[in-house]
Amino acid sequence: MDLSGFVVQLLNGLAGASSLFLVSAGLSLIFGVTRIVNFAHGSFFMVGIYVAYTLVTRFADTIGFWPALVCAALIVGVLGALVEITLMRRIYRAPELFQLLATFALVLVFKDAVLWLWGPEELLGPRAPGLKGAVQILGRSFPTYDLFLIVVGPVLLGLLWLLLTRTRWGTFIRAATQDREMVAALGVNQAWLFTSVFALGALLAGLGGALQLPREPASLEMDLNTIGAAFVVVVVGGMGSIPGAFVAALLIAELKAICIWLGVVNIFGTAISFSKLTLVVEFLVMAVVLVLRPWGLLGRPQPPSRHAAHVEAPLGAPTRLTTTLQLAAVGLLVLLPWLTSASPYFTVLSIDLLVAVLFATSLHFIMGPAGMHSFGHAAYFGLGAYGAALLFKALGLPMEIALLLAPLVAGVGALVFGWFSVRLSGVYLAMLTLAFAQITWAVVFQWDALTGGSNGLTGVWPAAWLTDKKNYYFLTLSCVVLSVWLLRRMLYAPLGYAMRAGRDSPMRADAIGINVKRVQWVAFVIAGVFAGVAGALFAFSKGSISPETLHVSRSVDGLVMVLLGGIQTLAGPIVGAVSFTWLHDVIARNTEYWRAMLGGIILLLVLLFPEGIAGFARRISLRLADKGQA
Repeated sequence: MDLSGFVVQLLNGLAGASSLFLVSAGLSLIFGVTRIVNFAHGSFFMVGIYVAYTLVTRFADTIGFWPALVCAALIVGVLGALVEITLMRRIYRAPELFQLLATFALVLVFKDAVLWLWGPEELLGPRAPGLKGAVQILGRSFPTYDLFLIVVGPVLLGLLWLLLTRTRWGTFIRAATQDREMVAALGVNQAWLFTSVFALGALLAGLGGALQLPREPASLEMDLNTIGAAFVVVVVGGMGSIPGAFVAALLIAELKAICIWLGVVNIFGTAISFSKLTLVVEFLVMAVVLVLRPWGLLGRPQPPSRHAAHVEAPLGAPTRLTTTLQLAAVGLLVLLPWLTSASPYFTVLSIDLLVAVLFATSLHFIMGPAGMHSFGHAAYFGLGAYGAALLFKALGLPMEIALLLAPLVAGVGALVFGWFSVRLSGVYLAMLTLAFAQITWAVVFQWDALTGGSNGLTGVWPAAWLTDKKNYYFLTLSCVVLSVWLLRRMLYAPLGYAMRAGRDSPMRADAIGINVKRVQWVAFVIAGVFAGVAGALFAFSKGSISPETLHVSRSVDGLVMVLLGGIQTLAGPIVGAVSFTWLHDVIARNTEYWRAMLGGIILLLVLLFPEGIAGFARRISLRLADKGQA
């Protein structure tokens, strides 16, 4: 092994850790005080590097390179304050998942705003003045700018420590992290405290982005790539812990550096590529830490939220009117191919809508009645899709048999991942499901011999009698209607009552003999199986499958569908899936900046209908019924 190469890789890891720490520290501050999981934090990082590019390339002669980077960070800080004042203040008392939905909508708006202002091309900034060269370390060249970044991380950690421990404002922040309601009761202006913290968090993210300008080009993918890594660092270090974020950033960055240095290693006659682990090493670390220490390395158990969602009312049997409407909807879906026979595309879109409905309904099964928040449900959708494709292509099974067996593949994945996941709760459970999903995605992405790697699998066509899209539509409709009906029946069975008991009062449920964790595990597996059904139907409808099927973006889409429709209503995931998929299709086909328009619509719906579209409709119907009785 080359010692000089090892040292240089460790130094590369330290430089990367500093940049990652800046973003993660801001995210950790915002969550610690406001309890908002800010999905748009990566967008502040992206905006920071783009603003820095503009200031450096156009005004460097006037204000200088380094002041331009600082100004870029300050501009992003002001942007963060405006976002907090105009949007976040309106949703602090909303359920945490709706806050996440609002920040996801911001991601879409920011991405198209950057696309409109700077265009789609990558923008490479100039080298930093005075730090353009390289130094020799054990005979190898190492960029001088990276040495500067290595120093920046610890310096900013020290400044943040002084700010939080030696100032009155820092005392308020630490107090709000422990009990923000008590801070407000003592007379502290909570609104402006939140604004200042949000602005500081955005400033740190913007500074992290600006400092990356001499190292890498600005691109539109930086937001999602950054937020994923930042979430991992914050969770591994402990939500709300700044020192924990620094330790976690160092740990993850150095492990990645070591994997790159190791490259391909021959162990017991088998060549193992450690460099491929760089795609997933942070999620492996997060999974191990959360299993062994659920609150992170330096974190503490989260205090219970005082503004959690209201407990759902007991499920009542469907009324005659509800049953009639459901049957009418199914009848309309049966007639749909003939009603739209002039538009084959509408049949294809209808299949996509049905698949989305089943995917969202399976996710709602554990999110609503069981109270388990999953950020990685796409893993089981993807396992079902790849299971169907491999059973069909690799084993040569008939399409019908592959379609029946594929959900079992997803169920096995849910069985293994769920055993670990149900031992956690809240954000930590959600992040562990994300870790398992990303590990699964990395395996599929890199296992070229089995899954086709990044190219995926093609030629996954349905049987001859299903080549007509109308016939495949009826098969999909039958599977989705039967699956949704089974999931709904389970909610009225003893399992469903046990799930809701464990969600609403785990201690009381345990006291009367319900094994809460076992019930949640069973629910997790059931949800995974039905997500696998949706994935298998999707694979045969498209004729091919790729790793994007398991990507985190599909998990986020599922979350948006459930929350948009309403998590506390049984119709919510159906309404949300149809609304989101239809809006996405219509807007994407009719405007270049479809993300911003879609994000704006989602924001509007979140502000107007915090309980979701179906939840709002249910509230109105109940109010009208009460007036009628009066």
